[in-house]
Amino acid sequence: MASIFFARRVFLAGLAAMALGAAPTPAAPVVLAAASLQESMTAAARAWAAKGHARPTISFAASSALARQIEAGAPADLFASADEEWMDALAAQGLIVGASRADFVANRLVVVEPAGGRSRIPLRPAAALGHMLGAGPLAMADPDSVPAGRYGKAALEKLGAWPLVAARVVRAENVRAALALVERGAARFGIVYATDARASAKVRVAGVFPAWTHPPIRYPIALLKTASSPEAEDFRRFVLSREGRAIFARYGFSVPGR
Repeated sequence: MASIFFARRVFLAGLAAMALGAAPTPAAPVVLAAASLQESMTAAARAWAAKGHARPTISFAASSALARQIEAGAPADLFASADEEWMDALAAQGLIVGASRADFVANRLVVVEPAGGRSRIPLRPAAALGHMLGAGPLAMADPDSVPAGRYGKAALEKLGAWPLVAARVVRAENVRAALALVERGAARFGIVYATDARASAKVRVAGVFPAWTHPPIRYPIALLKTASSPEAEDFRRFVLSREGRAIFARYGFSVPGR
């Protein structure tokens, strides 16, 4: 009988120890991030987890698609957009914590072609630019809604070439989908971010759009009103920190305003 009582005490003590050892860890932040941040934000999440935190769960897509998900009530903690317009749209609806909004990286816009090509994109005159880009399919993120596509359309309009290439544009759901079309040879040229071109060994940069041809490419990040992870704000601060910015710099992003 004594042995049974002792065994029961040992069993209960074991359960108590397991309960103490299995104390719940803070829920991992859920981050909705622009497709062009795929490698860099993943690296930031990995670095954050290496510090002993719960690794953020990240969903990548076009900023437009992510913003619509947030508007529809998708559960998430942070939104990292590739432009300020979609963040503005969410702010106007009261869906972000306004004080948490900050621009954390900037980018450049380039024309890419399949690796091995030797094209040099002429920016002037408009006819030369339009003739080259309009000669074959031109892959772009949807210029009506996706940031990379809107920047690209703005640049081509500024240079007077949009009417010459609009009919040959292949609209992709996001900038990485546009990049993939060029990688596969399904499009002769593509307009993507400089960081996208850097991430692929299957394309080369054939031209760079001057900054004056399009609105500044700045990426804002903000805490969502629906945030529930206790680590969401800390991860946002990490992204904005010197250590966090250094991670994004390794993938070709620059600091806004520089």
